[in-house]
Amino acid sequence: MLVKRKHALRRPTGGTVPDQGDELSLTSARRYEAFGRVMAALATEAEFVESCRDLTWWRGSDHSWHIEWRDGPYASEVAALLADQVRDPDHDGCLVTPAGPGNERSAVLDVMGVRFELRAIDPLGRAGMRDRAGFWRLAEALDTTRRTNARHPWEELLGG
Repeated sequence: MLVKRKHALRRPTGGTVPDQGDELSLTSARRYEAFGRVMAALATEAEFVESCRDLTWWRGSDHSWHIEWRDGPYASEVAALLADQVRDPDHDGCLVTPAGPGNERSAVLDVMGVRFELRAIDPLGRAGMRDRAGFWRLAEALDTTRRTNARHPWEELLGG
């Protein structure tokens, strides 16, 4: 049986490696690192994640990131949260800076040199989320000091 072998491409003799494309470049790695730090900061804020509907994100044509959600906090509140939460112990300065004016519906940030556009659709704000009736909160569900005639949600979960 005759087997043909494919030959691997040879390295260039000039000592430079050809461009491997955008996905393998250092700037692309920085973009994904910034995105990971932003999403990790948002994940630590349980109220944000629980109150938002349709949380979506995508990469823009200019290599920026767009994050969009329905209900939940104002975009300016999320921008302030990210400014507080996105830190690097090895870096003295702030990793998040405003790149434009922010308001209730939109905010633009620079995170580690990467542009983030935040967009809130029909936001309630943090105060509005806490006052909204029917919003199930874990802190209230696990509150054993509050006595009611009805069973607590945690009693329902545990079958008590």
